[in-house]
Amino acid sequence: MEYKSKEAYYQHLTTRAALPDGFLCSALQIEFIPAEKPGKAKMNLSLILLEEETRNFGACFTSNSFPGAPVLIGRKRLSGESIRGVMINNKIANVGVSGGVDDSLGLLAELAGHIPCAPEALLPASTGIIGWRLPVKAMRAVLPGLAAGLKPGSILPVAEAVMTTDTFAKIRKINVGSGSILGIAKGAGMIEPNLATMLVFIMTDLHVEREELRSMLSRCVSRTFNRITIDGDQSTSDMALVLSSGLKDPVGANKFEEALFSLCSKLAADIVRSGEGVAHVVHLKIVSELPEELVVGAGKNLLNSPLVKTAVYGNDPNVGRILSALGDYLGNSGVAIDTKNLSVHLGGIEIYANGGFRLDRNKEEKLSYYLKDCSFDPAVKGYPQHERSVEVEIFLGKEGKSYEFLGADLSYEYIRENAEYRS
Repeated sequence: MEYKSKEAYYQHLTTRAALPDGFLCSALQIEFIPAEKPGKAKMNLSLILLEEETRNFGACFTSNSFPGAPVLIGRKRLSGESIRGVMINNKIANVGVSGGVDDSLGLLAELAGHIPCAPEALLPASTGIIGWRLPVKAMRAVLPGLAAGLKPGSILPVAEAVMTTDTFAKIRKINVGSGSILGIAKGAGMIEPNLATMLVFIMTDLHVEREELRSMLSRCVSRTFNRITIDGDQSTSDMALVLSSGLKDPVGANKFEEALFSLCSKLAADIVRSGEGVAHVVHLKIVSELPEELVVGAGKNLLNSPLVKTAVYGNDPNVGRILSALGDYLGNSGVAIDTKNLSVHLGGIEIYANGGFRLDRNKEEKLSYYLKDCSFDPAVKGYPQHERSVEVEIFLGKEGKSYEFLGADLSYEYIRENAEYRS
Protein backbone atom coordinates (compact mmCIF):
# COMPACT_ATOMS: atom_id res chain seq x y z
CA MET A 1 0.00 0.00 0.00
CA GLU A 2 1.22 3.51 -0.83
CA TYR A 3 0.31 6.87 0.70
CA LYS A 4 0.85 10.27 -0.89
CA SER A 5 0.05 12.41 2.14
CA LYS A 6 -0.60 12.40 5.87
CA GLU A 7 -4.28 13.04 5.14
CA ALA A 8 -4.50 9.91 2.98
CA TYR A 9 -2.79 7.82 5.65
CA TYR A 10 -5.00 9.16 8.43
CA GLN A 11 -8.10 8.47 6.40
CA HIS A 12 -7.05 4.82 6.37
CA LEU A 13 -5.75 4.88 9.96
CA THR A 14 -9.09 6.01 11.39
CA THR A 15 -10.77 2.92 9.96
CA ARG A 16 -8.79 0.72 12.35
CA ALA A 17 -8.65 2.99 15.41
CA ALA A 18 -11.90 2.05 17.17
CA LEU A 19 -11.35 0.87 20.74
CA PRO A 20 -12.58 -2.63 21.65
CA ASP A 21 -15.56 -2.79 24.00
CA GLY A 22 -14.72 -1.99 27.60
CA PHE A 23 -11.89 0.48 26.93
CA LEU A 24 -11.54 4.25 27.32
CA CYS A 25 -8.65 6.58 26.53
CA SER A 26 -7.49 10.14 26.97
CA ALA A 27 -4.51 12.28 25.90
CA LEU A 28 -3.32 15.83 26.50
CA GLN A 29 -0.17 17.96 26.33
CA ILE A 30 1.64 19.95 28.99
CA GLU A 31 4.35 22.60 28.83
CA PHE A 32 7.10 22.68 31.45
CA ILE A 33 10.63 23.91 32.12
CA PRO A 34 13.07 20.99 32.61
CA ALA A 35 15.33 21.12 35.63
CA GLU A 36 18.19 19.91 33.43
CA LYS A 37 18.01 22.46 30.60
CA PRO A 38 16.86 26.07 30.18
CA GLY A 39 13.81 26.82 28.08
CA LYS A 40 10.35 25.36 27.73
CA ALA A 41 9.58 21.79 26.72
CA LYS A 42 6.43 19.85 25.88
CA MET A 43 5.25 16.47 27.09
CA ASN A 44 2.26 14.33 26.15
CA LEU A 45 0.32 12.42 28.81
CA SER A 46 -1.98 9.55 27.86
CA LEU A 47 -4.24 7.14 29.67
CA ILE A 48 -5.66 3.81 28.52
CA LEU A 49 -8.29 2.55 30.95
CA LEU A 50 -10.60 -0.42 31.23
CA GLU A 51 -14.13 0.34 32.37
CA GLU A 52 -13.68 -2.44 34.94
CA GLU A 53 -10.58 -4.04 36.42
CA THR A 54 -9.36 -7.22 34.75
CA ARG A 55 -7.21 -10.06 36.00
CA ASN A 56 -6.49 -11.04 32.40
CA PHE A 57 -3.45 -9.02 31.44
CA GLY A 58 0.21 -9.58 30.68
CA ALA A 59 3.40 -7.74 29.86
CA CYS A 60 6.95 -8.21 28.63
CA PHE A 61 9.70 -5.80 29.64
CA THR A 62 13.19 -4.85 28.51
CA SER A 63 16.08 -7.10 29.51
CA ASN A 64 18.35 -4.05 29.85
CA SER A 65 19.97 -4.23 33.31
CA PHE A 66 19.62 -0.45 33.76
CA PRO A 67 15.79 -0.29 33.61
CA GLY A 68 13.64 2.76 34.12
CA ALA A 69 11.30 3.32 37.06
CA PRO A 70 8.18 2.32 35.05
CA VAL A 71 9.76 -1.04 34.23
CA LEU A 72 10.65 -1.66 37.88
CA ILE A 73 7.08 -0.84 38.94
CA GLY A 74 5.55 -2.84 36.09
CA ARG A 75 7.50 -5.97 36.92
CA LYS A 76 6.19 -5.90 40.49
CA ARG A 77 2.60 -5.17 39.50
CA LEU A 78 2.60 -7.99 36.99
CA SER A 79 2.01 -10.34 39.92
CA GLY A 80 -0.98 -8.32 41.13
CA GLU A 81 -4.51 -9.67 41.16
CA SER A 82 -5.90 -7.24 38.60
CA ILE A 83 -5.20 -4.13 36.56
CA ARG A 84 -7.25 -1.16 35.39
CA GLY A 85 -5.03 0.77 33.00
CA VAL A 86 -1.77 2.46 32.08
CA MET A 87 -0.59 6.08 32.18
CA ILE A 88 1.96 6.97 29.51
CA ASN A 89 4.25 9.94 29.07
CA ASN A 90 6.72 10.80 26.35
CA LYS A 91 9.68 13.25 26.40
CA ILE A 92 11.28 11.87 29.62
CA ALA A 93 12.03 8.18 30.26
CA ASN A 94 12.36 8.42 34.08
CA VAL A 95 15.53 6.32 34.13
CA GLY A 96 18.41 6.48 36.60
CA VAL A 97 16.95 9.40 38.55
CA SER A 98 16.96 9.48 42.34
CA GLY A 99 13.34 9.33 43.44
CA GLY A 100 12.12 8.23 40.01
CA VAL A 101 10.10 5.31 41.34
CA ASP A 102 8.47 7.48 44.01
CA ASP A 103 7.63 10.09 41.36
CA SER A 104 5.79 7.53 39.24
CA LEU A 105 4.03 5.95 42.22
CA GLY A 106 2.91 9.34 43.48
CA LEU A 107 1.49 10.34 40.11
CA LEU A 108 -0.37 7.03 39.80
CA ALA A 109 -1.81 7.38 43.31
CA GLU A 110 -3.11 10.85 42.55
CA LEU A 111 -4.52 9.81 39.18
CA ALA A 112 -6.26 6.84 40.83
CA GLY A 113 -8.17 9.26 43.03
CA HIS A 114 -9.60 11.03 39.99
CA ILE A 115 -10.74 7.85 38.20
CA PRO A 116 -11.39 6.43 40.91
CA CYS A 117 -9.56 3.13 41.31
CA ALA A 118 -6.89 1.51 43.44
CA PRO A 119 -3.43 3.00 42.80
CA GLU A 120 -2.03 -0.53 42.49
CA ALA A 121 -4.34 -1.12 39.52
CA LEU A 122 -2.45 1.38 37.35
CA LEU A 123 0.81 0.93 35.47
CA PRO A 124 3.24 3.65 34.35
CA ALA A 125 5.03 3.80 30.99
CA SER A 126 7.59 6.42 30.01
CA THR A 127 9.76 7.11 26.97
CA GLY A 128 12.16 9.86 26.06
CA ILE A 129 15.35 11.34 27.45
CA ILE A 130 17.28 9.17 29.90
CA GLY A 131 18.54 10.93 33.04
CA TRP A 132 15.96 13.70 33.28
CA ARG A 133 13.44 13.87 36.11
CA LEU A 134 9.71 13.91 35.48
CA PRO A 135 8.10 17.37 35.85
CA VAL A 136 5.89 16.06 38.64
CA LYS A 137 4.27 19.39 39.53
CA ALA A 138 3.24 20.12 35.95
CA MET A 139 2.01 16.55 35.46
CA ARG A 140 -0.03 16.55 38.67
CA ALA A 141 -1.79 19.74 37.60
CA VAL A 142 -3.36 18.08 34.55
CA LEU A 143 -4.28 14.70 36.05
CA PRO A 144 -7.90 15.78 36.74
CA GLY A 145 -8.24 16.75 33.08
CA LEU A 146 -6.64 13.51 31.92
CA ALA A 147 -9.20 11.49 33.88
CA ALA A 148 -12.10 13.74 32.86
CA GLY A 149 -11.16 13.35 29.19
CA LEU A 150 -11.61 9.58 29.17
CA LYS A 151 -13.99 8.37 26.47
CA PRO A 152 -14.63 5.42 24.18
CA GLY A 153 -14.13 5.77 20.45
CA SER A 154 -10.73 6.18 18.81
CA ILE A 155 -7.26 5.27 20.09
CA LEU A 156 -5.69 7.70 17.59
CA PRO A 157 -5.05 10.53 20.10
CA VAL A 158 -3.00 8.14 22.26
CA ALA A 159 -1.17 6.65 19.26
CA GLU A 160 -0.05 10.18 18.38
CA ALA A 161 0.71 11.23 21.95
CA VAL A 162 3.13 8.38 22.71
CA MET A 163 5.41 9.27 19.79
CA THR A 164 8.84 10.85 20.22
CA THR A 165 10.95 10.83 17.05
CA ASP A 166 8.60 8.39 15.27
CA THR A 167 7.77 9.55 11.76
CA PHE A 168 4.15 8.38 11.92
CA ALA A 169 1.49 7.05 14.30
CA LYS A 170 1.08 3.27 14.39
CA ILE A 171 -2.26 1.49 14.86
CA ARG A 172 -3.19 -2.06 13.87
CA LYS A 173 -6.46 -3.90 14.39
CA ILE A 174 -7.69 -7.41 13.67
CA ASN A 175 -11.29 -8.53 14.00
CA VAL A 176 -11.61 -12.01 15.51
CA GLY A 177 -14.89 -13.78 16.22
CA SER A 178 -17.31 -11.32 17.78
CA GLY A 179 -14.51 -9.06 19.04
CA SER A 180 -11.22 -7.52 18.05
CA ILE A 181 -7.57 -7.01 18.96
CA LEU A 182 -6.23 -3.45 18.75
CA GLY A 183 -2.60 -2.40 19.13
CA ILE A 184 -0.60 0.82 19.08
CA ALA A 185 3.15 1.26 19.24
CA LYS A 186 5.85 3.82 19.86
CA GLY A 187 9.34 3.19 18.58
CA ALA A 188 11.90 4.99 16.44
CA GLY A 189 15.45 4.84 17.81
CA MET A 190 17.40 2.56 20.18
CA ILE A 191 15.72 -0.33 18.38
CA GLU A 192 17.33 -3.71 18.98
CA PRO A 193 15.99 -7.25 19.52
CA ASN A 194 14.83 -7.93 23.08
CA LEU A 195 11.83 -5.65 22.68
CA ALA A 196 13.66 -2.74 21.03
CA THR A 197 13.04 0.83 22.27
CA MET A 198 9.36 0.64 22.13
CA LEU A 199 6.11 0.82 23.96
CA VAL A 200 3.33 -1.43 22.71
CA PHE A 201 -0.21 -1.45 24.08
CA ILE A 202 -2.58 -4.21 22.97
CA MET A 203 -6.26 -4.25 23.87
CA THR A 204 -8.89 -6.90 23.24
CA ASP A 205 -12.50 -7.39 24.25
CA LEU A 206 -12.24 -11.14 23.73
CA HIS A 207 -12.07 -13.22 26.88
CA VAL A 208 -8.66 -14.85 27.31
CA GLU A 209 -7.53 -16.36 30.59
CA ARG A 210 -4.57 -14.70 32.29
CA GLU A 211 -1.92 -17.41 32.01
CA GLU A 212 -2.89 -18.28 28.46
CA LEU A 213 -2.77 -14.61 27.45
CA ARG A 214 0.69 -14.19 28.96
CA SER A 215 2.05 -17.28 27.25
CA MET A 216 0.70 -16.12 23.91
CA LEU A 217 2.17 -12.64 24.34
CA SER A 218 5.58 -14.05 25.24
CA ARG A 219 5.66 -16.30 22.17
CA CYS A 220 4.50 -13.53 19.84
CA VAL A 221 6.97 -10.99 21.23
CA SER A 222 9.87 -13.42 20.84
CA ARG A 223 9.10 -13.87 17.12
CA THR A 224 8.27 -10.26 16.28
CA PHE A 225 9.45 -7.38 18.48
CA ASN A 226 12.51 -9.33 19.61
CA ARG A 227 13.62 -9.71 16.00
CA ILE A 228 13.64 -6.10 14.86
CA THR A 229 16.59 -3.73 14.90
CA ILE A 230 17.32 -0.22 13.70
CA ASP A 231 20.52 0.79 15.45
CA GLY A 232 21.53 -2.07 17.76
CA ASP A 233 20.88 -0.19 21.02
CA GLN A 234 18.47 -1.76 23.49
CA SER A 235 16.40 0.66 25.55
CA THR A 236 15.89 0.96 29.29
CA SER A 237 12.15 1.46 29.07
CA ASP A 238 10.57 -1.09 26.74
CA MET A 239 7.27 -2.70 27.43
CA ALA A 240 4.63 -4.68 25.58
CA LEU A 241 1.34 -4.76 27.49
CA VAL A 242 -1.83 -6.69 26.68
CA LEU A 243 -5.20 -6.12 28.37
CA SER A 244 -8.44 -8.08 27.99
CA SER A 245 -11.80 -6.63 28.98
CA GLY A 246 -13.36 -10.05 28.45
CA LEU A 247 -16.68 -8.64 27.24
CA LYS A 248 -16.82 -10.84 24.14
CA ASP A 249 -16.99 -14.61 23.92
CA PRO A 250 -13.62 -16.34 23.57
CA VAL A 251 -12.36 -17.81 20.33
CA GLY A 252 -10.09 -20.83 20.08
CA ALA A 253 -6.60 -20.37 21.50
CA ASN A 254 -4.92 -21.05 18.16
CA LYS A 255 -7.15 -18.57 16.37
CA PHE A 256 -6.49 -15.85 18.94
CA GLU A 257 -2.73 -16.41 18.96
CA GLU A 258 -2.62 -16.38 15.16
CA ALA A 259 -4.37 -12.99 15.17
CA LEU A 260 -2.14 -11.67 17.97
CA PHE A 261 0.98 -12.74 16.09
CA SER A 262 -0.25 -11.06 12.92
CA LEU A 263 -0.95 -7.84 14.82
CA CYS A 264 2.47 -7.88 16.50
CA SER A 265 4.19 -8.58 13.18
CA LYS A 266 2.53 -5.58 11.55
CA LEU A 267 3.31 -3.28 14.47
CA ALA A 268 6.94 -4.46 14.48
CA ALA A 269 7.24 -3.60 10.79
CA ASP A 270 5.63 -0.21 11.43
CA ILE A 271 8.18 0.51 14.17
CA VAL A 272 11.09 -0.12 11.83
CA ARG A 273 9.50 1.85 8.98
CA SER A 274 8.89 4.84 11.26
CA GLY A 275 12.42 4.71 12.66
CA GLU A 276 14.81 7.61 12.92
CA GLY A 277 16.35 8.35 9.54
CA VAL A 278 15.16 5.08 8.00
CA ALA A 279 15.10 5.06 4.18
CA HIS A 280 14.85 1.28 3.64
CA VAL A 281 13.25 -1.53 5.65
CA VAL A 282 15.12 -4.82 5.31
CA HIS A 283 13.20 -8.10 5.67
CA LEU A 284 15.62 -10.96 6.28
CA LYS A 285 14.70 -14.64 6.16
CA ILE A 286 17.18 -17.32 7.19
CA VAL A 287 16.42 -21.01 6.69
CA SER A 288 18.70 -23.28 8.69
CA GLU A 289 18.95 -26.41 10.82
CA LEU A 290 21.30 -24.61 13.23
CA PRO A 291 20.11 -23.95 16.81
CA GLU A 292 17.74 -21.01 17.11
CA GLU A 293 20.16 -19.00 19.26
CA LEU A 294 22.81 -19.13 16.53
CA VAL A 295 20.42 -18.21 13.73
CA VAL A 296 18.96 -15.30 15.69
CA GLY A 297 22.46 -14.07 16.50
CA ALA A 298 23.50 -14.31 12.87
CA GLY A 299 20.42 -12.43 11.71
CA LYS A 300 20.98 -9.70 14.26
CA ASN A 301 24.65 -9.37 13.36
CA LEU A 302 23.88 -9.07 9.66
CA LEU A 303 21.19 -6.43 10.09
CA ASN A 304 23.34 -4.43 12.52
CA SER A 305 26.39 -4.43 10.24
CA PRO A 306 27.25 -0.79 9.40
CA LEU A 307 28.65 -1.92 6.05
CA VAL A 308 25.45 -3.74 5.10
CA LYS A 309 23.27 -0.88 6.34
CA THR A 310 25.18 1.83 4.48
CA ALA A 311 25.26 -0.18 1.26
CA VAL A 312 21.49 -0.56 1.41
CA TYR A 313 21.08 3.16 2.07
CA GLY A 314 23.23 3.96 -0.97
CA ASN A 315 21.22 1.57 -3.18
CA ASP A 316 24.50 -0.26 -3.73
CA PRO A 317 24.11 -4.03 -4.25
CA ASN A 318 27.43 -4.72 -2.54
CA VAL A 319 26.21 -8.20 -1.67
CA GLY A 320 29.60 -9.41 -0.50
CA ARG A 321 28.96 -7.49 2.71
CA ILE A 322 25.95 -9.73 3.44
CA LEU A 323 28.06 -12.89 3.25
CA SER A 324 30.89 -11.26 5.18
CA ALA A 325 28.58 -10.32 8.07
CA LEU A 326 27.08 -13.80 8.09
CA GLY A 327 30.48 -15.49 8.06
CA ASP A 328 31.79 -13.13 10.75
CA TYR A 329 29.18 -14.18 13.29
CA LEU A 330 29.09 -17.89 12.48
CA GLY A 331 32.88 -18.13 12.33
CA ASN A 332 33.25 -16.51 15.74
CA SER A 333 30.61 -18.96 17.00
CA GLY A 334 32.64 -21.93 15.78
CA VAL A 335 30.28 -22.78 12.91
CA ALA A 336 31.60 -23.48 9.42
CA ILE A 337 29.45 -22.54 6.42
CA ASP A 338 28.86 -25.29 3.86
CA THR A 339 29.25 -23.00 0.85
CA LYS A 340 28.16 -25.71 -1.59
CA ASN A 341 24.73 -25.76 0.05
CA LEU A 342 24.53 -22.02 0.72
CA SER A 343 22.24 -19.88 -1.40
CA VAL A 344 21.39 -16.19 -1.06
CA HIS A 345 18.72 -14.12 -2.80
CA LEU A 346 18.21 -10.35 -2.85
CA GLY A 347 14.84 -9.17 -4.12
CA GLY A 348 14.16 -12.67 -5.40
CA ILE A 349 17.34 -12.60 -7.50
CA GLU A 350 19.90 -15.33 -6.83
CA ILE A 351 23.24 -13.77 -5.88
CA TYR A 352 25.07 -16.78 -4.44
CA ALA A 353 24.71 -20.52 -5.05
CA ASN A 354 26.76 -23.69 -5.50
CA GLY A 355 29.85 -22.24 -3.88
CA GLY A 356 30.09 -18.94 -5.74
CA PHE A 357 28.54 -15.55 -6.45
CA ARG A 358 26.11 -15.30 -9.35
CA LEU A 359 26.68 -11.72 -10.45
CA ASP A 360 27.02 -9.86 -13.74
CA ARG A 361 26.55 -6.32 -15.00
CA ASN A 362 22.88 -6.79 -15.86
CA LYS A 363 22.10 -8.33 -12.48
CA GLU A 364 23.93 -5.53 -10.63
CA GLU A 365 21.83 -2.94 -12.48
CA LYS A 366 18.62 -4.80 -11.62
CA LEU A 367 19.59 -5.01 -7.96
CA SER A 368 20.43 -1.32 -7.78
CA TYR A 369 17.08 -0.43 -9.33
CA TYR A 370 15.36 -2.79 -6.88
CA LEU A 371 16.97 -1.10 -3.88
CA LYS A 372 15.95 2.33 -5.17
CA ASP A 373 12.36 1.13 -5.62
CA CYS A 374 12.28 -0.05 -1.99
CA SER A 375 13.56 3.28 -0.64
CA PHE A 376 11.64 6.23 0.77
CA ASP A 377 12.50 9.74 1.92
CA PRO A 378 13.44 9.69 5.64
CA ALA A 379 12.71 13.41 5.91
CA VAL A 380 9.01 12.90 5.19
CA LYS A 381 7.02 12.87 8.43
CA GLY A 382 3.46 11.93 9.27
CA TYR A 383 2.86 8.92 7.08
CA PRO A 384 4.54 5.81 5.60
CA GLN A 385 5.19 6.38 1.92
CA HIS A 386 4.81 2.69 1.10
CA GLU A 387 5.13 -0.75 2.70
CA ARG A 388 7.82 -2.28 0.47
CA SER A 389 10.89 -3.91 2.03
CA VAL A 390 14.28 -5.07 0.80
CA GLU A 391 13.89 -8.86 0.76
CA VAL A 392 16.96 -10.91 1.69
CA GLU A 393 16.77 -14.72 1.82
CA ILE A 394 19.58 -16.94 3.07
CA PHE A 395 19.42 -20.73 2.90
CA LEU A 396 22.06 -22.39 5.08
CA GLY A 397 21.48 -25.81 3.58
CA LYS A 398 18.63 -27.38 1.68
CA GLU A 399 16.31 -27.78 4.66
CA GLY A 400 15.63 -26.22 8.03
CA LYS A 401 13.42 -23.95 10.07
CA SER A 402 12.59 -20.48 8.80
CA TYR A 403 13.42 -17.38 10.88
CA GLU A 404 12.44 -13.83 9.99
CA PHE A 405 13.93 -10.49 11.03
CA LEU A 406 13.41 -6.81 10.26
CA GLY A 407 16.09 -4.16 10.08
CA ALA A 408 16.90 -0.84 8.46
CA ASP A 409 19.61 1.05 6.64
CA LEU A 410 21.83 3.75 8.14
CA SER A 411 21.33 7.22 6.70
CA TYR A 412 22.67 10.75 7.08
CA GLU A 413 19.28 11.63 8.56
CA TYR A 414 19.76 9.12 11.41
CA ILE A 415 23.09 10.75 12.33
CA ARG A 416 21.56 14.23 12.19
CA GLU A 417 18.54 13.30 14.34
CA ASN A 418 20.63 11.71 17.06
CA ALA A 419 23.33 14.38 17.00
CA GLU A 420 20.64 17.03 17.49
CA TYR A 421 18.28 14.97 19.71
CA ARG A 422 18.49 17.30 22.73
CA SER A 423 19.26 20.51 20.83
